[in-house]
Amino acid sequence: MKFRKAALPQLIAGVCVGMAGNAWCAEADQDAAQTMKEVVVTSSTIDDRFESRRNDPTNVNVISGKKVDDAHIENIMQVLQSIPGVTADVSSGDELKIKLRGIENQRYMGEKPGVAIVIDGVPVFERTGKVNIDLDNIESIKVIKGGASYLFGDDGLSGAVIITTKRGAKYAGYTLGTEVGSYGFQKGIARAGFAGEKGSGHIQVTNRQSDDYYYQSPYKTQYLDGNMQLYLTDTSDLTFGFETSQREKDKHGSVTGATQAALDPTGMIGRDYTRKYDVDLQKLNLTYSNNYDQKSNVLLSGYEFRDHTMFWSAPQRVDATGKTVPNSSTEAYTTNNDYHQLQRGLKGEWRSGRDNVGWLGGLDVRRNNYKNLNTYLVDFCSKTGAGCLPANFNKAGSVIQDDSVDESVNAVYGELKFSPTKPLTLTFNGRYDNIGLDYSSNQVTTAPGVVFTPPPQSKSFDVTSWRGGANYALTETMGVYGNVSTGFRAPSIDQLYRGSISPTGGKTANNENLKPEQALNMEIGLRSKSAAMGVMFDWDAALFQIDRKDFILATSGQYGGTSTEYVEKYDNIGGVRNRGFELSLKSDRKREFSLDVAYTYITAYFTQYDQFVQTLGSPYAPGVLYVPFNNTGRHVPRVPTHMLNTTLNWQASSAFRMGLEMDAKSWSWSDEINQNKLPGRTLFNLLANYDIKEKGFMGAKWSLFARVNNLFDRSYWSSARGTNDSANYLTGAYDKVYNADDPSIIVGKPRTWYAGVSATF
Repeated sequence: MKFRKAALPQLIAGVCVGMAGNAWCAEADQDAAQTMKEVVVTSSTIDDRFESRRNDPTNVNVISGKKVDDAHIENIMQVLQSIPGVTADVSSGDELKIKLRGIENQRYMGEKPGVAIVIDGVPVFERTGKVNIDLDNIESIKVIKGGASYLFGDDGLSGAVIITTKRGAKYAGYTLGTEVGSYGFQKGIARAGFAGEKGSGHIQVTNRQSDDYYYQSPYKTQYLDGNMQLYLTDTSDLTFGFETSQREKDKHGSVTGATQAALDPTGMIGRDYTRKYDVDLQKLNLTYSNNYDQKSNVLLSGYEFRDHTMFWSAPQRVDATGKTVPNSSTEAYTTNNDYHQLQRGLKGEWRSGRDNVGWLGGLDVRRNNYKNLNTYLVDFCSKTGAGCLPANFNKAGSVIQDDSVDESVNAVYGELKFSPTKPLTLTFNGRYDNIGLDYSSNQVTTAPGVVFTPPPQSKSFDVTSWRGGANYALTETMGVYGNVSTGFRAPSIDQLYRGSISPTGGKTANNENLKPEQALNMEIGLRSKSAAMGVMFDWDAALFQIDRKDFILATSGQYGGTSTEYVEKYDNIGGVRNRGFELSLKSDRKREFSLDVAYTYITAYFTQYDQFVQTLGSPYAPGVLYVPFNNTGRHVPRVPTHMLNTTLNWQASSAFRMGLEMDAKSWSWSDEINQNKLPGRTLFNLLANYDIKEKGFMGAKWSLFARVNNLFDRSYWSSARGTNDSANYLTGAYDKVYNADDPSIIVGKPRTWYAGVSATF
């Protein structure tokens, strides 16, 4: 690592993030605390190297890239579950949707989760809101809980997950690795890096593939990524990061109802609503940094993120002659979806300070574009019957959606940190966002022989967000912190103008008066380093409350049809309150035995949800029933009251270590009307690593590992989502009764194992 003359004592904490237990960092941190009295601004949306928890008024958790590498995970949730308050929707493979503190936003499964996802300063999200990243290219993961819109803007309702990719001189040399595991899992990795007086960099290739446990759910991911850093002067540098990936994935592994979950857990019978995902992603970012004096820094960043996703949707129910297509026809789908997303942006930050005051000013400019081109895959009829009438015939190749949305974001943000007395630090953040949405469309087919051009639509929103907080040092090793912060989510074009954009959606009405969803977060916590029975512990306990208002929901319920009585429209009809307690405890990792504990208690309920309409029977057939519910006061689905994650670590020698993890969740409701349950479960995972730190065979340093997930082969559900009456998975018929055989369920994987070896030259 190259140190510049402007590398300040106050930056040491940032350099040492993710190096807990390092003796040099511990000593340097103490020296910095003794010699530095100035206030340092730590917030940034561009670079994470300034981060320090010492004076932060918000609950922040950091996972080092080394911990991610050593865990040899299949998906990122396998390390995030060690942080209190973090849950995720996990499908097959390594893709998932992260949620914080029980915030559950999804009317459909493809919506954003209310968490800002930032990779190398780029606020990225894929079409479905999921997070996809090369798990072997992570330098650190930081989780900020509470409203995060004051830094990142839209969708920071409950916090942010900030991922920094690998960089720096420590990746000089060559690394080769391979892994194998259950269900045909294979992984290969190759990395080459350099370091010199003028800069450092590396390039990496990764391949992962598996047949997976679920029927028709194989996946394959290929990554090419890297980072190049050029030292311009002793105080400035230029960093270029890139990642390109190709991902192929089939079904998600869901089944319909408790009976199929028991008899057919892999989903061999029936069809997912979507299949055959082909995803190409590309991330590029360039960052200039200059520590131009001992208290000041300038950061400038530009980025581009491209997402090209293609997939099938809408299982075919009727063929071109009017005959019913059975569920066993697993290749019969009607729609090809072709989606292009382009995110581009520029950011600039200036931070400085004097004595006991520090400040930051930032500018965030984004220009995004989202395109959909959906066409029919096959000829099919929309109704059963003898033959197929021309009015019901749909021709392969017909364009049913061809539109584009331009999104512009112009934002300014800032932070002021002030220490009126030595133990007290006050922090104030503010951000203003102007968000513009412009929709345009080409001609589309709305019915056989009917062509329609949706009218252009435009809408803009002006939104402010803020945070006020304080940190008070009770002793040298204990501090209390608290904050009030806000988060928001702006309405989408589809929610504002669905009636005009998608006239095939029945009687869906426009609502251009929609307001952005708002969240008010309150938090108070206590963090400390203390000893018990001669063992040092680092712990953090927090109480929180999140009040959401103007929650955007459909007035006709989830996945419901429309009728004369219940006309679908998106409206600000919902309110939610989440309350809870979090505890994180980590003992001294230098000892032979150490313990990590993460506990979460959450209660989440609807404070306002006057109308939820459940559909009984097929929404496509006569005689369908619509049953209204008032869900005010009911619990938010899929939010367990208790979550506990513990890991007992054994460091048998300097080379060998083993960890036994327990991950437990209590039961939760699977639906808004609180009728069907998602059962609780307790799983155990075992991980062993053996590192040969001296150069050995072939002059390399070797590392071996083995991992077993679900060690005791427990049967469980990883998720369950209930909305309406569902078609029987065998017959395809609706019984007009909502019960345990109607939710969509993903059965958890049985015992799985992974093992591998890597060599660094």
